[in-house]
Amino acid sequence: MLALLSGVAGLPAGAARAQSAEAPVTVRQDAETFTLANGAVTARIDKRTGTVFSLVYQGVELLAAGRRGGDGAYWSSVGRGKAGSRRSAAVLIDPAANGGARAEVSCRQFNNPAAPDGGIDADYRYSLGRGEHWLYASAVLSHRPGYPAYGVGEARYCLKLNPAVFDYMTVDADRRREMPSGYDWDHGITMNLKEARRMTTGVHKGEVEHKYDYSAVLAETPAYGWSSTERHVGLWLVNPSMEYLGGGPTKFELTGHLDVNPGGLPTLLNMWVGSHYGGTSLGVAPGETWTKTVGPFLLYCNSADSHEAMWRDALARAATEAAEWPYAWAADKDYPSAAERGTVSGRLVLQDPFDPGVRMSNVWVGVTAPDYVMGRPSSGTAAPGNYANRAPRGGMPPVVDWQRDAKHYEFWTRADAQGRFAIPHVRAGSYTLHAIAAGVLGEFTRTNVTVGTGESLALGEIPWVPMRYGRTVWEIGVPDRTAREFRHGDHYWQWGLYFDYPQEFPKDVDFTIGKSDWHKDWNYVQPPRIVDRNVGVSGEDEEQREDAAVAAVRSRGTTVQPTTWTVRFQMPGPADGRAVLRLAFCGTHQGTHVEVLVNGQTVGATGELPPESAMQRDGIGGYWIEKDIPFDARLFKSGENTVQLYSHANSWSQGVMYDYVRLEQTP
Repeated sequence: MLALLSGVAGLPAGAARAQSAEAPVTVRQDAETFTLANGAVTARIDKRTGTVFSLVYQGVELLAAGRRGGDGAYWSSVGRGKAGSRRSAAVLIDPAANGGARAEVSCRQFNNPAAPDGGIDADYRYSLGRGEHWLYASAVLSHRPGYPAYGVGEARYCLKLNPAVFDYMTVDADRRREMPSGYDWDHGITMNLKEARRMTTGVHKGEVEHKYDYSAVLAETPAYGWSSTERHVGLWLVNPSMEYLGGGPTKFELTGHLDVNPGGLPTLLNMWVGSHYGGTSLGVAPGETWTKTVGPFLLYCNSADSHEAMWRDALARAATEAAEWPYAWAADKDYPSAAERGTVSGRLVLQDPFDPGVRMSNVWVGVTAPDYVMGRPSSGTAAPGNYANRAPRGGMPPVVDWQRDAKHYEFWTRADAQGRFAIPHVRAGSYTLHAIAAGVLGEFTRTNVTVGTGESLALGEIPWVPMRYGRTVWEIGVPDRTAREFRHGDHYWQWGLYFDYPQEFPKDVDFTIGKSDWHKDWNYVQPPRIVDRNVGVSGEDEEQREDAAVAAVRSRGTTVQPTTWTVRFQMPGPADGRAVLRLAFCGTHQGTHVEVLVNGQTVGATGELPPESAMQRDGIGGYWIEKDIPFDARLFKSGENTVQLYSHANSWSQGVMYDYVRLEQTP
């Protein structure tokens, strides 16, 4: 780990470390608050809400307001997420009993079992250890039969940071910069989305600031946060495990940004349930028993002489914490110890008879809950109208798979180049084994994988035979569940790239197999042709309902026009049998559907595609889905042939992202 520099308190780095290492952890409390301290970090917590309303590191208040009732750091949800109305607070680990080694406190919101008025019991916990310059946060959420239905579209841990301290945000190597101030945000001009404003002042004057420009794949972003140019301190969110995060290793979500409310506070989010880019699902029926522990994760405080050094230090801490997961100090009935958890191991052997030389990379292997039908909880007692019984949004499959599940735990690891894997720390239970890989269309699935308490389950060699209809005639892209390899895929996180499409592709995409280059000639998104940029203002919930402003611009042929992409390819002559166009989508929007034409003749359509809003959220991927279009191969002719993709867009936001396109033909 990089050496930490105090920079604020005026102490040399070694002295600061010694001071924090020697100071015991203490807990002070009154009727309303807990105060945890260890000489490096002091956290004050509201007992009723579980909100951290003050977090002081090296004498610097890191949170907004810094007083009880301020913004602070808090648990938040949208939907039927209300906890019971009763309150209690307790010290779970008393440092007075362990020589000042560790403290943990609990802030409970729970139901009266005889008359429950909330969907869950919530236990918000915080822990601080000797020598630690970070605070652990966790939540234990539980639902008992007889409680009201519980369901959330979003659930997250939010931090609103001190704007007088933090001015620089880092998500990853590509997105780290000095940020606009709250003043800049308040004086910006609202664009086509209420979360996007063009700055009229400050260091980014003339640029559009959009909170979705900082979305990331959470599995690839172990530490992200804000740092201070003047004070040389940082505050980072660190997830040591993915098991409690919904959506698996491909889930894009928000990380940090300027708060869209007046004042534009520096903000961090830990989205364990997220509605964006296809979203994740969590619904519990009245008759169900359900418990989930979210975390513990870190609110990591550090200091160094540069933003880069603070970020690198946070990444190093993330790696250390991942190696220490699960934490011995946190073990209880809802958080099994390392000895109680199992391991699933094996070796994937890829076998594609139509492409014997195919190679896979970036291989993720995981065990997850079996797929389930939304609206049909296992108890079968959800009444019509309950959150858990609602039908999926238009275009979404009725089955909840690992991409959308946030109700259960998921356990994933990367396999090596030979396909070997070992998934550690798996809670005992029955699972489905999944594998996805760059270079392989589709996924591997094996059901009925049962892991016992403390079991090492060795599955041996596992043949993976990808689904095939026939030989590959041609392909565009790389199946990796993103549009990253296409035009703009290396800088997609910019507001409004879709507005540039008419200038970049005045005659739409016209791609010739064997001549065109998909890195520049295939756009990262097939947007509508937006003739007039004045499309009105819409909001982030537009995947659930069309904003009035969006509906107002449904003027096909004027403001918005559909687009047709053409693929040209050579065939030696007429063919027999069947051909199948395999379309893998990684970003679509409400109401989108694509019609396929072969040599000018319609052969099929995708039907309505999922509402993911990936394009207007400046994304490169979202919920992944494949649509296969079979047709008579006799439609081919000798010489040049065409396949056309006609997107029936009638509003500006109906963009379509392709992960991969492949034409197959039966032998």
